[in-house]
Amino acid sequence: MPINQIAPKRLADTIVEQLETMILEGTLEPGQRLPPERVLAEQFGVSRPSLREAVQRLAAKGLLQSRQGGGNYVAENLGSSFSDPLISLLGKHPEAHRDLLEFRRTLEGDCAFYAALRATEVDLARLGKAWEELHACYQNSTAHNLEEEGAADARFHMAIAEASHNVVLLHTMRNLFSMLKNNIVTNIGGMYSREVQTRQGLMDQHQKLYNAIVEGREEDARAIAGEHIQFVQQTISERSETARRRERALRREGSGEHRAP
Repeated sequence: MPINQIAPKRLADTIVEQLETMILEGTLEPGQRLPPERVLAEQFGVSRPSLREAVQRLAAKGLLQSRQGGGNYVAENLGSSFSDPLISLLGKHPEAHRDLLEFRRTLEGDCAFYAALRATEVDLARLGKAWEELHACYQNSTAHNLEEEGAADARFHMAIAEASHNVVLLHTMRNLFSMLKNNIVTNIGGMYSREVQTRQGLMDQHQKLYNAIVEGREEDARAIAGEHIQFVQQTISERSETARRRERALRREGSGEHRAP
């Protein structure tokens, strides 16, 4: 029986596979700069020509970008074809925020479940830092910066996704990061920039979610994440309805003034 010879794997192939794995698992993030060629070659224990070939092949796949005199970067537009149309949709149709919140309820519930189940010490340390930054924003009640607070909120939820150790969940969240950040900022502006009670409710929910993940209570973590998004959705809906009633009353008042003799 004839047996085909097994061709030895080229060194560049192995480097490509390693870098692809690092991008897939989130070790290398979109827009992140790779270490200098010499340093990376030493870390991999390979020659610089082999590394250079691997980088060129990843650039051809659209995973890396080489900048003249500026090194090599993970492509920033990974998944942009997925997120950009949704960003445009949300910008033109605020009512679509409800659809995003419904999607977030499912997505982030799963992220929280697996984070509580799989988080390592490194993951928990990163999540703890994100929680401390978000908590600091909550405590700074004298000068609200909605953009900063929205970014801190998004980082907290992204840290949960990273701790899930599910690359599909992670990249779905990461590709939606800009949209998620924008949506959170919108929610903050419409929800609790002036309402102490609502703001305290969000603080308590994030604290409970953080505790459930740290303590490894996966079912509780999923439930709390879902309740959190439902709370956001309900509060936004109530404020939107209040605003519509106010606008309707103003239109009636203006119409009455024009009819008066």
